Amino acid sequence: MAPVVRLIAVLMAVFVLAGCEVNKETRTAEEIQAAAYQHDGPPSLTLYTMVSNDTGKGAHTSLLINGSQRVAWDPAGSFRAESIIASGDVVYGMTPQMVDLYTRFHARETYHVIIQELPVSAAVAEQALRTVMSHGAVPQATCAASTSAILRTLPGFEGIPSTYYPLKLYEGFKQYGPTESKLFEYDGDDKSKVLEAYDAQRVAETRATRKAAN
Repeated sequence: MAPVVRLIAVLMAVFVLAGCEVNKETRTAEEIQAAAYQHDGPPSLTLYTMVSNDTGKGAHTSLLINGSQRVAWDPAGSFRAESIIASGDVVYGMTPQMVDLYTRFHARETYHVIIQELPVSAAVAEQALRTVMSHGAVPQATCAASTSAILRTLPGFEGIPSTYYPLKLYEGFKQYGPTESKLFEYDGDDKSKVLEAYDAQRVAETRATRKAAN
């Protein structure tokens, strides 16, 4: 590629990315602290890869981190609602109900979700948690690139490929020996109904009732 053509291509890419929307939603420190959820499972990283049922191509990448609290790194994602505490690309309060909701939100008749869960040391999980919380939101079409860049900063994960392609990141993460499962659902593409059905207050009241009963 000629230098001038290459320069034009780079500038076009910059302008396109600059024009992409990012998740500008912010929450107060008090809201984030109130939403924090500590999961009693082992420290882990769970990579989500959303795959088209029509073409077999990757469509989205995200990362669930279980450290001193459990959060989802959902880069340029659309899993957002008033009852969901998200700041930038980090979704807080990832309780079992929220994890289930998050996974089902992405699985539908046109896409399925590959779930790769990998136990890690507490130090690695905590570093991943700190990294995403301080990262800031990213433009659309950079979900795999930003996630791979984050993973590559973690001790032992330097071999993760730097890529814009969710399936290439999936293959790279697979080399570390995670457990793998897939979720297929066959409802329509309008996933707003999944969010509308989520009642955070009702879930909190149910959890409090069960805790009191025990």
